[in-house]
Amino acid sequence: MALAGVGGQDRKPKAAAYGTSPWVLVASLIGLVIAAFGVMALVDKHGGVNILAWFYDQIGRATDATALRNGGGDQFYAKLILAVVALYVGVGGVWLVFTGASTIVERFPAKLRDTVLPWIFIAPALLLLGIYLVYPAVGTVIRSFQDKQGAFTLDNWTVLTTGPFLEILRNNVLWLFITTAGSVGLGLLVAALFDRIRRESLAKIFVFTPLAISLVGATVIWKFVYAQQPPSQPQFGLLNAIWTAFGNKPIAWATTFPINLPAEMIIMIWLQTGFAMVVLSAAIKGVSVEVLEAARLDGASERQIFFGVIIPLIRGSIITVTTTIAIATLKIFDIVWSMSGGINHDSVVAVRMFQEMFQFFNDGHAAALATILFVAVLPVMFLNLRNFRRQAAM
Repeated sequence: MALAGVGGQDRKPKAAAYGTSPWVLVASLIGLVIAAFGVMALVDKHGGVNILAWFYDQIGRATDATALRNGGGDQFYAKLILAVVALYVGVGGVWLVFTGASTIVERFPAKLRDTVLPWIFIAPALLLLGIYLVYPAVGTVIRSFQDKQGAFTLDNWTVLTTGPFLEILRNNVLWLFITTAGSVGLGLLVAALFDRIRRESLAKIFVFTPLAISLVGATVIWKFVYAQQPPSQPQFGLLNAIWTAFGNKPIAWATTFPINLPAEMIIMIWLQTGFAMVVLSAAIKGVSVEVLEAARLDGASERQIFFGVIIPLIRGSIITVTTTIAIATLKIFDIVWSMSGGINHDSVVAVRMFQEMFQFFNDGHAAALATILFVAVLPVMFLNLRNFRRQAAM
């Protein structure tokens, strides 16, 4: 037994010192080389065709290879090969990076290994964030201070002083406060009411289902609700059918200012209420039953319990839901663009940014508007992060 114990003690340091088999490292390096060629094939728009044509050349089918390169032959297999390469690079390449890097790090001394190993796993994520998030954000801010020749200028920011922008800014502020308050308020109300009913899950399905619909799809649905026909024709729009049933003339709810603003906001509230309800319902269920019973024994009414006990205890969840919906509302684009294109005094910053970029081809103005959205979102993000830290410390 003693010898076995000694043998076991000898083997553990040896395993820690030499790490995983070197064959794993060699296989990983070979796989990474293949993945690098795969990336080159994906970058080339004719990558799949070139791979299949090369294969045909190797097996002596030069005629088929030439036909492929000239746009003929069976292009389906070329696309299939490209899909396999993309799958290998996207899944296998990442796995090989982690395997090879961890194999190397395991050979480091214990203290250095424990320091470096976590960075092996988060480095790819940080790299992707840097490439696809940080770099474009910084580039957009810089572009907002450049003219079309790349020289420094402040002319792009003159878009903030025009009359249309002040109207756009007003619309964004209305969207931010009305939509966020409406979604969170309704979500909290529904969560509190459904917490007491028997078929709670079934009832929540009907409120949560709209969240599965895209913003454009929801706008199309509500266009039918707001649809208007001439007074002499039957009204197939639900709202005008009810409105004209009382002897009133039909109204163009989706295009008449200022009615169109709340009409569009209702769509966002309809979508986001389900999200708020689910999160806040889970928070309400997390409130201790003992705390509620103690409040009832002290003579508190249900209304006092809700506002004096439940609301303070779920404040963190309310802040999280509010900031999440606020960020989505600040970036609102799909509903306004699908409803009217922002031509009925209902435009918002994101719509104007799209128009400057893709209709007027004014990249500088578009970058300035994007920077405004970025700056507007920062305080909300800061509030959300501070709330997360407070909850983690509790």
